Amino acid sequence: MTDAPTADVLDVLAAEHRDVTALIGEIHTVADPMIRRDLTDTAISELVRHAVAEEMYVYPAMRKYLPDGDKAVEHDIEEHKELEQTMKRLEGAEVSSVEFEEALRTLETVLADHIQDEEQEQFPELRRHIPREELVELAGKVETAKKLAPTRPHPAAPNSELFHKLVGPGVGLVDRLRDKLTGRATK
Repeated sequence: MTDAPTADVLDVLAAEHRDVTALIGEIHTVADPMIRRDLTDTAISELVRHAVAEEMYVYPAMRKYLPDGDKAVEHDIEEHKELEQTMKRLEGAEVSSVEFEEALRTLETVLADHIQDEEQEQFPELRRHIPREELVELAGKVETAKKLAPTRPHPAAPNSELFHKLVGPGVGLVDRLRDKLTGRATK
């Protein structure tokens, strides 16, 4: 009897891409404002945690292993900043407003581009350059990071590994406390 293969970090991230894309698609189909807000807050929370985990563990690996890793990471960080600003707009917008619809479309567009870059270009390169054992180890680190990461967008905060490792858990704790006190949906 053999064990099932363990998911590596790229499998984990791709699954998260599919989940959050489906969640955003669901927001379009729901009319009830409370459900729309809960779905939106959940999508935001998942995207923020995903981005923080990437910045903490995947981007340093990209810089280390990929020939154009620094350039790819800088591009991805710019997209993360744009996503954070858009999520901040979504967070503050009334779900039935034009502003909300515009921000949701922007989020979808930027996210789709980001996912395509990662899954079509970066992930295959990472698979070629990083040993499988390290990719599996990174999956565990990413999962752990997501448990401590912030759940709300902080566009003014640095998008850096060091910031996320030193300050991120405290910011995440405050975010989770705010979520609990306000009843904000995060899963």
